[in-house]
Amino acid sequence: RGQEGQGESVQSKFEEIRRSNQATALRLVESRVSSSSSDEDNDDDDGDGQRGRILESTFTSYTSQTGGDASALTRTGQYLSDMFQSGALTCLICIASVKRTQPVVWSCSGCFSLFHLPCIQKWARDSVFLISSATDEDFGQKQHPWPCPKCRTEYPPSATPNRYMCYCGKLQDPPADPWLVPHSCGSICQQELRPSCGHTCLLLCHPGPCPPCPKMVSVSCLCGKAKPLPRRCSNKSWSCQQQCGKLLACKQHTCTQLCHTGGKHTPVPCHTAVPCYTGRQTAERPCASPRWTCQQVCGAHLSCGNHTCEEVCHDGACPPCPRSVSRSCPCGKTKSSLPCTEEVLPCGDTCDRRLSCLKHTCSMRCHRGSCETCRQEVEKACRCGRHRKPMACHKEYLCDAKCPQTRNCQRHQCRRKCCPGNCPPCDQICGRTLGCRNHKCPSVCHQGSCYPCPETVPVRCSCGSSVLVVPCGRERSTKPPRCREPCRLPPSCHHRDGEPHRPGSGPVPAGSEPTALPLCVQVQLAGPWEQPAEPTFMKKALPCPPCQVPIPTSCFGEHEVSPVPCHRQGRFSCGRACGRPLACGNHSCSRECHLVTDGNQAPLTNRMSPQCEACEEGCGSQMLRQRCHCRISTLYLECRKLTVADEPTRIQLGSCSNQCPKELSCGHRCKQVCHPGVCEETCQQKVKLRCPCKRIKKEVMCSLAAQSELQCDLVCKDQKRKASQEAALEEEQKKLQEELEAFEKRQQRGGRRSKRRGRREEVDEEQERARRWRRRCTTFLLLPLGGAVLSAAAYYLLSQA
Repeated sequence: RGQEGQGESVQSKFEEIRRSNQATALRLVESRVSSSSSDEDNDDDDGDGQRGRILESTFTSYTSQTGGDASALTRTGQYLSDMFQSGALTCLICIASVKRTQPVVWSCSGCFSLFHLPCIQKWARDSVFLISSATDEDFGQKQHPWPCPKCRTEYPPSATPNRYMCYCGKLQDPPADPWLVPHSCGSICQQELRPSCGHTCLLLCHPGPCPPCPKMVSVSCLCGKAKPLPRRCSNKSWSCQQQCGKLLACKQHTCTQLCHTGGKHTPVPCHTAVPCYTGRQTAERPCASPRWTCQQVCGAHLSCGNHTCEEVCHDGACPPCPRSVSRSCPCGKTKSSLPCTEEVLPCGDTCDRRLSCLKHTCSMRCHRGSCETCRQEVEKACRCGRHRKPMACHKEYLCDAKCPQTRNCQRHQCRRKCCPGNCPPCDQICGRTLGCRNHKCPSVCHQGSCYPCPETVPVRCSCGSSVLVVPCGRERSTKPPRCREPCRLPPSCHHRDGEPHRPGSGPVPAGSEPTALPLCVQVQLAGPWEQPAEPTFMKKALPCPPCQVPIPTSCFGEHEVSPVPCHRQGRFSCGRACGRPLACGNHSCSRECHLVTDGNQAPLTNRMSPQCEACEEGCGSQMLRQRCHCRISTLYLECRKLTVADEPTRIQLGSCSNQCPKELSCGHRCKQVCHPGVCEETCQQKVKLRCPCKRIKKEVMCSLAAQSELQCDLVCKDQKRKASQEAALEEEQKKLQEELEAFEKRQQRGGRRSKRRGRREEVDEEQERARRWRRRCTTFLLLPLGGAVLSAAAYYLLSQA
């Protein structure tokens, strides 16, 4: 019994100590969770009540005018709520939180964003400096504005904030008051409302925009017919829903639109037939705009009676004849008062009008039309002023020198050819990482700091019910928003429902129900009163240790020989640089000691190895000068490229990339690009082959021309036969012509003789023979000519059909 009583006392003591330890651990966890949140995240009812009283006191003057209606205070109320929310306000310049108790802030009058005073001062100075240095010839003489980092509202340099002021600008260095809006002076705002109505803001000094004017004013309707009624100043425009009734521009109808604002009245849909200004055409026009033009030339006779008006359909009288005034010759030197029907002739003197270059005059005689371009040769300077060259005056000289100046971004070079100095702005994208560290600047490349990241990121509570939108980059340091919804996350144990709690109050507690699952760990109670067991000794057979005898071993690159334990025998890296000469012969391998072998796997000592790195250093020696393969051009090669190149690359480096100038045995030029060795005799040039009669032709490669022969076909033989017949006929006609000429000569000689009566019969016979020959020649000549005429007539008739 004594032992059983003693066991029960030990068990009860152990349970008491365990419960005490659990309570201590729970208190420690709760204290850490509560201390991790700042005083700004206090969710107790007293804090919410104080915040509500501050908002109520701020809106009291306004709601008293509206009868308690706060529907117009939604936007301003959001700004006020953000002032009490931790992490909701962020300085977009430094991407840091704007604390409620931080005494140096500045508010933009355009977007109402809050910035740290030192941040906005540095932003303003940098912006003015960058703009003035990039645009002023006299640096610092002009007053350039600086923009807001968010809304780009411009402020003059004199508006750069240098003091900590409240929102309404009345009090400098407003003290921190827990019963007022942070950074507020507590007095009535009294800023002029927007749009201006003559009244001022009735709220207490507040962040964000001023709400609409709540004053009651007595105003009439839009058309002015109804009696004035009391209306809110911010919504004072109202319509009486009656017809306007005002006289329209046509002076015939009245406005039928319901009571409306402004002087623009809806025209009456009434159309009448109205002629144009010239009276040639008539069109249906609305009553409000009866006058119109037909877009045709007027054509009316001018005062001279010889010409007509060339203006488009117009109102009023036509202008006088432009040729009736005193006119001059084309060059303007001689004036004359000729009738408008006569042209003024050129005076014959030198033109002397200024050419388009504005430096020289026209050297032609007085002429009509424009002068020709200036062709005088002058020495012109290029646009950038670096080079000069004699050339025609009308041409512009642009050199090939690229501008080395940097553009307005101060990061990229201009690189424009022949730049006169006014380098264009940089058109590349900035691409620098923004302050959020998540995005890159999408703006065009610029100087100075990039604008803040425009993206926003939602920060949610642990259950996801409450969301707080913060600028990008602040999500990692912003605490989750306060959530009043019950947490819907499952507990850490296997039970479905846990203890009800609010999100953000620490880890999700486990369920209080006892588990029925088997334990995976056997727990044994232990306490400080239990004595540890006595140590025991065991005898085991251990394996032999590895051999530690040192073996001299060289490193991979054979830089040193070091003793290595036998069980770790093997080549190693000594950590030194390789040091072997590279293929260029000027530099050495900088890789860490490595294994290099030749083709027989023999270690290398001081010779270059293919396992070493390729030389990437620039060659410090003079470039190699050598002739190309065709011996025409001179090439300058880097020894590094030449030494590491293989045979095909060496051939390519030694080529000038022009066509080979050598002639082949056939007489044609080699078609290959500059190459080493003898040219190939297989000529690829196309040549023409012809048959013996030269009618058929064919293109073949020059190398195959000697082996090819082109024979005449049936058409060639037929043409050859026709040609021989035509030659025979021509020869016969030639003989007949010669006989006829000889006969005529004999007749002329015989006419001079006396007493030819005895020979009259002989003469008659010869004349008859001559007539027969003439008829035969005529027949031979007319037959081919008639056939040709008939063929032409048939071709003409067929083509017309």
